[in-house]
Amino acid sequence: MLEVEAFESTIEQHRRRYRDKPARTEIQQVLNVHIQDNETAIETARKRLGWRVYATNTPVEKFSLDDAVLAYRDEYIIERCFGRFKGKPLSLIPMYLQRDDHATGLIRLLTIGLRVLTLLEFVVRSKLDEARVDIAGLYAGNPKRSTSRPTTEALLGAFNYIDLIGIEGVDGISYHLTPLTALQQYILELLGFSSAIYTQLISFFPNS
Repeated sequence: MLEVEAFESTIEQHRRRYRDKPARTEIQQVLNVHIQDNETAIETARKRLGWRVYATNTPVEKFSLDDAVLAYRDEYIIERCFGRFKGKPLSLIPMYLQRDDHATGLIRLLTIGLRVLTLLEFVVRSKLDEARVDIAGLYAGNPKRSTSRPTTEALLGAFNYIDLIGIEGVDGISYHLTPLTALQQYILELLGFSSAIYTQLISFFPNS
């Protein structure tokens, strides 16, 4: 997008004799560079900004341009699963195991966890998309922010600060379970779970 021209010139300077140095001519090479915008190339590049190329072998009668763009945006990206493997919450670090069978077992166990994370996310997003609604309250410090594509990590984060408290008294230990919030109940509903799978935990303890 730039037109560059370079010119080399020669400058001669005559030096008179000084003490033990004879008279001489010093030659210095100077490079001059001239740069000018190529307006045609700049305008062509500006027109292409923001454009992407999509290619598919599906006939346009079955797959329109809008469908292709939406399919690309919603594509399954396997690299994200690898990121979950190596980062939170799975944190795969088999290199610290000394036995190969332990490393294999750890990978297989965390693979099950990865499938659970992926399945939970898929189910919730599908339910939200089907109902054409968003879910709010998942982002700390911004309770009104909503999304139709929550991550499993954000959904699980909504269940933080749940406590089972045991209080010892004269009649024994009494237990108290933190009640579910409206958001937590909604997430269980999206997953097709009854809140009873949580509330029934307290039934295993006497005097609750």
